[in-house]
Amino acid sequence: MKKDIHPNYRDVVFYDTSSEYKFLTKSTIETSETITWEDGQEYPVYKIEVSSNSHPFYTGKKMLLDTAGRVEKFNRRYAKK
Repeated sequence: MKKDIHPNYRDVVFYDTSSEYKFLTKSTIETSETITWEDGQEYPVYKIEVSSNSHPFYTGKKMLLDTAGRVEKFNRRYAKK
């Protein structure tokens, strides 16, 4: 392999901020933050909003979205006068 053309492939902790779930895997993603993992070593951390631990498809839980305001706004805007 040629030198200095490949990204740095290293252990990275992905941190799901919505469910406080963390997992360690290998990645080439660049990040400046670090975290101390369960084994006592420091690893770079990348924060994500959705993972398999928090996504409704994988958890089987439905997320309740407040759409009442949007529906009322739509009805007011396009109501026949």
